[in-house]
Parts: sequence; structure tokens; C-alpha cells
Amino acid sequence: MNILFIADIFGRPGREAVRGHLPQIIEEENIDLCIANVENAAGGNGVTPSLAYEFFRMGIHVLTSGNHIWDRKEIFECLDDEPRLLRPANYPNTAPGHGLFAGETNQKIPYAIINLQGRIFLPAIDCPFQIGQGLVDQLRPKTKVILVDFHAEATAEKQALSWFLDGKVSAVLGTHTHVATADERILPKGTAYITDVGMTGPHDSIIGVNTNIIEPKFLNQTPARFEPAKENVQINAVKIKVDTETGCSTSIKRLLRKAESV
Repeated sequence: MNILFIADIFGRPGREAVRGHLPQIIEEENIDLCIANVENAAGGNGVTPSLAYEFFRMGIHVLTSGNHIWDRKEIFECLDDEPRLLRPANYPNTAPGHGLFAGETNQKIPYAIINLQGRIFLPAIDCPFQIGQGLVDQLRPKTKVILVDFHAEATAEKQALSWFLDGKVSAVLGTHTHVATADERILPKGTAYITDVGMTGPHDSIIGVNTNIIEPKFLNQTPARFEPAKENVQINAVKIKVDTETGCSTSIKRLLRKAESV
């Protein structure tokens, strides 16, 4: 089974890149399941219901997110109503939405996607390790193909979760920093891992934002209104090959596609 995970889609440049290149990537890489993190899809902050359904029409099966999922209030109702749009599972149960989606591919292969968020340099929510373990225990009798989007800041926290879940899930994929790492690997018990998949959006930027806005913010320590950059647009993603009988990954590779600037 071939799974494509698209790194954080940032603003209109990221959306246009996915729209223009995803069909070709799916065909060339023989993709069975496509997932994308969309928490920055609406102008670099949050996602709207209309954009979420636009991504589904593009061919993405499940949408994950992180701490910026709450930036657009209009998404709250959609989080409750649309099970394929996830927020991190370790937010309180009273928060809108769900952190887990279980489905089947077109070939009737069952799979599950778990969305978790780290706690180092991020809000102090429930423990991603304990919540993640509980969800995995719930899912393993139903499917061995389980993928985790771990939206976290600290490298050590991401690595720790991957070792904690090694052999229990097919992949632990880091998001949030918007900077792709070169440490993709298969852990000893069969879990694919990468610290951060990167960003789908403008790379002549500061994690997606216009450099002319962010440089003065660091120099002067004053608030600034973020605006997506436009140049050097790239799709960052990973392709994971999973044995559907065991749930173990047999390969993980980074994908980078250049797209048009907007």
C-alpha cells in the first residue's frame, strides 16, 4: 500500500501547488491513500470549510492539523460534522472535532489516521503518548495500517513518540516547523519516521511568511500581520510503502516538487 503525506499546506501558494501537481504525483507514485496537513491553508492561519472540501475534491482523503486549527472560528462546526478533517486527539474531549479517522481505501483496505500534538513550546494539553497509546490499542484489532501526524515543535519529543510507538503504528510523521528534515528511516520494529515533512508553499520566506514582514518583527520585537510569501513554491511530502498484513512500513522517501510562484 502506497501512502502519500503532504506537508503543511501554506496559504494560496501551497493550495495552488497541490491543485496543479497532485494528480500527477498520485499517478506516478501509484498512491492508494493521500493525507495532508492543512492547518495553515487559509492565508497561513487556519483552514475554512470551503477549503477543506476543495482539498477533498483534489483527491486528498484525510486532512490533519495542529494548534492553528482554531484560528478560523467558522471551522468549528465543520470539525464536528466532517470526520475526515482532524484536530489533534489530545485536546480535551469538549473541544470541537475528532483526532482519529478510520476508513477504507478504494481497494477496501482498512486504515486509520491519528492526529496528535506535542506539548513542548505548545499549549499544555493532554499527554500525546498516553492518548496515542489508547487510540492504537482501540484500532489494532480493526486495522494494522495506522499513520500518526505528530504536530510538535521539539525534535526530542517527536523522536520519543516514534520509538514509543515503534511496531505499533505504520508511521509517525512530524509536522509544524515547516522545515523538512533529512532523517527519514524505518525504525527497528517497522515504523516509518521523519522528524518533519516540511512545508508545501513558498520557500523564499520565513516558514512561509514574507521576509519583509518577519525581519522587522525579530529586530524590533513588535507585532506584525503575517502575509504569505509568493516565490520558490515547493511541495514537500513523503511516500510510505506499507505491508497491509503486518502494518509495517517497508520504505519511506521524501518527495519535492517545484511549483509555479504566485
